[in-house]
Amino acid sequence: MHPAPSVILFTTFSGLGFGLLAWLGFGIPAVTGWVAFVFFAIAYALAIGGLVASAFHLGHPERAIKAFTQWRSSWLSREAWSSVAALLVMAVAGAGAVFFGAGRSAAGVVGAVLCLGTVFATSMIYTQLRSVPRWHHWLTPAMFLGFSLAGGALLAGQVTPAPWLLLLAGIVQVAHWRMGDTALARSGSSLATATGLGGLGRLRAFEPPHTSPNYLMREFIHVVGRKHRDRLRVIALGLGFALPAALVMLPFSHILAALAVVSHIIGVLASRWLFFAEAEHVVGLYYGAR
Repeated sequence: MHPAPSVILFTTFSGLGFGLLAWLGFGIPAVTGWVAFVFFAIAYALAIGGLVASAFHLGHPERAIKAFTQWRSSWLSREAWSSVAALLVMAVAGAGAVFFGAGRSAAGVVGAVLCLGTVFATSMIYTQLRSVPRWHHWLTPAMFLGFSLAGGALLAGQVTPAPWLLLLAGIVQVAHWRMGDTALARSGSSLATATGLGGLGRLRAFEPPHTSPNYLMREFIHVVGRKHRDRLRVIALGLGFALPAALVMLPFSHILAALAVVSHIIGVLASRWLFFAEAEHVVGLYYGAR
């Protein structure tokens, strides 16, 4: 699929923001006063910034409010409701920590669960799509949640669990790539099934269905060269997980901590670009592009 910058920014930064909010909701780190204000401000800036970025991918951003009306059947709508609920509940927990010196609270725990639920709902927007076999399996929500928890731990300054969570997230990412690389073949979809003409014998595309690209071709057909793909996968693993984990395990330094966060963000951005760019929508079979 064609990787839109808005959804790359959305899935990267909202995951980080809600991941940090989840750690704060569980009382980790146990911050109060101005220190808590800074942590919550960073988390809210990332979470809300990511959500705002997602609106730019809509054909009519002014109609975004309608996303809240389809919660019975749409994971996008469920994500919208859970994100609002998470941000409101965490605002109560944040106010308690900033103004009243409250540690872990019931509101914080509920808010943390809602934050992780929001990340899960985001992942299910993609996981539910049978038309994109690379996404349609359980490793997709596992990857989104793993990235969120690992990135949140890094931003929360949790030097003990962060390296292990980063390692685990990297392993899940590799597993997602390996399963995804064969997902389209395993799905059984082909030019024959796409056209419904399999009973006539072996098929091949003679000419494109039309003479100029259309919306489906622009949005859902994108081919990444193997060398380019492999290079970006190394960058995603190295900068997103290996380097931050190594930096966190060194004696603490604010400079090293900042470098670890920046490295992680760059690596996750590369991973998210590949997540969308490598996704083979089955409509490509109809156009002979797979």
